[in-house]
Amino acid sequence: MPHRRLLSIDERLEHAAARPVIVPETIVCDHGSVFISHAFRSSCRYLGINLQQAHRATPTDKGTIEKTLGSVASLFAQFVAGYTGSTTDRRGRGLEDRPLWSLPELQNLLDEWIIAVWQTRPHDSLRDPDAPGRAFSPNEKYATLLESCGYVPVPLGGEDYVELLPERWQAINAYGIRIKHRTYDSPELNPLRRQSSGVTARKGLWEVHYDPYDVSRIWVRDSRADRWITVFWKHLHRVGVPFGELAWDHARAQVPGGTEEQIADAAAALLRRAHDGPAGEKDPPAKRSRRDRRVAARTRATSTDRSVPDPPANNPECNDESDTELADVIPLGLFDPLANPWRRP
Repeated sequence: MPHRRLLSIDERLEHAAARPVIVPETIVCDHGSVFISHAFRSSCRYLGINLQQAHRATPTDKGTIEKTLGSVASLFAQFVAGYTGSTTDRRGRGLEDRPLWSLPELQNLLDEWIIAVWQTRPHDSLRDPDAPGRAFSPNEKYATLLESCGYVPVPLGGEDYVELLPERWQAINAYGIRIKHRTYDSPELNPLRRQSSGVTARKGLWEVHYDPYDVSRIWVRDSRADRWITVFWKHLHRVGVPFGELAWDHARAQVPGGTEEQIADAAAALLRRAHDGPAGEKDPPAKRSRRDRRVAARTRATSTDRSVPDPPANNPECNDESDTELADVIPLGLFDPLANPWRRP
């Protein structure tokens, strides 16, 4: 166990438990594509949040967030290596040659700064009518409101996270469900194959939720039994680590007109290059396109410290109760976290 690193994280984030948890009643946003997407609007409806769009080119409609972003830029972002500024005339020289933080590392730094600095820093706008001469920090103001209003923690369950994922409507065929040349199938889909979901507004199609950053499985809503069915990708065994839509689309472009198995092998090769790094590759990075390097780096960053369970076995030969012959028991070796997962024993 990397106990030294874990202990240092606990020391830096010792106040993480005191970070306020607020469920918004209303969200005011601009017209960015991420805010007006169907997934975001459906998530707000599911959580009971009122969504209001600001007027175009009117930042004063959401002055609070504009001021907050400016404070983050002046108090945190400008001190981070590689800060480019709001305009090109404020950009430093030679930023491409300097060591830069990756996005996960930068997110960790921002989280640490919010907990250790922002939440404990007195804000001029946080004042109390009974003590107008004193500015309170967000933690102090939140503690005061908590004592007067109370708080009932209601954590989200597993089905709640599935509800918040993007959705699409698909037909359940004899072979299963096909999404972007990927086939998903499960024995639990047998009663639903080539059947109508009963949703006339969607022409009898079935509601399917998916994770754009993990294509290993999807979730199908069984409206008859009011449950979610987890359906795994048929060729999940060909790829050793999870990956998202970006890596799949890139691998599909590398194999034009290829079969699903060929695209899966191309995606596995891409992830292998991302894991080995430039030093372990036969072809130097200069011979690969800029998009190849970007997709490999982004895939490696998003698939770190994640694991995909094996799909449920669906082999009728293994379910024969008359076969009483037992296989030899092969003990597992010790787990080595530094070993190469692509190396076959």
